[in-house]
Amino acid sequence: MFKLDPELEDFRSEARKLAEREFAPKAAYWDDKEEFPAANRDKLAELGYLGMFIPEEYGGSGAPVVQGTVFLEEMARVCFNTALVSQLYLNGPSRAISVLGNDEQKKRFLPDMAAGRKFIAIAISEPEAGSAVTDLRTTATKDGDGWVLNGNKCWSTGAHVADFALVFCRFGKASGARGIGAFVVDLKKPGARIGHISLKMGGRGLTEAEIILENYKAGPEDVLVEGDPESSRSFALLMSSFGPERVGNAAMCVGLAQGAFEAAKEYSEIRHQFGRPINEFQGLQWKIADMATQIHAARLMVYRAATNPAPNGFPDPMDATMAKLYANEMAQRVTNEALQIHGHNGYTREYPLERMVRDARGFALGGGTVEILRNTIAAMVYGHSFNQRRGG
Repeated sequence: MFKLDPELEDFRSEARKLAEREFAPKAAYWDDKEEFPAANRDKLAELGYLGMFIPEEYGGSGAPVVQGTVFLEEMARVCFNTALVSQLYLNGPSRAISVLGNDEQKKRFLPDMAAGRKFIAIAISEPEAGSAVTDLRTTATKDGDGWVLNGNKCWSTGAHVADFALVFCRFGKASGARGIGAFVVDLKKPGARIGHISLKMGGRGLTEAEIILENYKAGPEDVLVEGDPESSRSFALLMSSFGPERVGNAAMCVGLAQGAFEAAKEYSEIRHQFGRPINEFQGLQWKIADMATQIHAARLMVYRAATNPAPNGFPDPMDATMAKLYANEMAQRVTNEALQIHGHNGYTREYPLERMVRDARGFALGGGTVEILRNTIAAMVYGHSFNQRRGG
């Protein structure tokens, strides 16, 4: 897709005006105070944006992936923390519940998510299972008609302010991807508590927390996907439901880079050195040209991923993975160059560039590191995965 239709461009214009009017003025505040931007979440809910991907019968608008992609891009252009809140609502647990949940679960969770009344965090990573997610140790032990959950989850974004968490765990005695399923855990119930809260380099409005489960009792109504100790199908199903999250991640990279690029371009026009504006120097012009080209390339990759679904309805895995990989690294390059163009001013907190550089760095870690993305792409190219322990 090389050009958005007029309706989507109109939607972009509305989203940009909203972001600049409501969210840009306090973008530095959420970062400085390391405070969850609840007021921004409430405004987005009031205007119906949080339920963009939720079906209409559950209070949402059932919008296409590309519309949410444009929205995330515009939010990230001015306020990364607002974009991250939007990403968690749009492409996080609510999407998984919309696709994989039963009707009772959809009725129980989706209207409250669309209205911003509830927040569900994602709990996948563990202290010994980050990129190697299939090494997770959180267990679900059968107990009557329910289960007992035990384990520790870490780096769960916003878990300290969440009502629920979508928890990946292992059913039965299995290893690898076999037996992995997921529950929706009520973080206010006995047996669930928040542990260590990690203060981050970027995205500081949504800190990450440890979730500790100690004999947490879950009922059959809490099972989103039951794991089968003899099969890895449940794990594959769960992971595919988060395919749009990679597209959203890449869209935020494009938006953040666009904001940094625009700041650098404007600064280069008003900053004078050696008796003339610095944009007259060819070396700087080349930086601007390279930045513009990289943003354009990433945007095209993201739009293709958002408009080219696989047979299961999710974004094509190759498109989504390549878009995230390229956009993750592009955002780091562009924000760094934008800071460089600002000189020492960019290194101060009077300008947004140092914050943008910090925010951009986290993209290459969450949702799949750039190293894992390269492994994934290679596996798709060759048609099989590689045993990392064998080397070569």
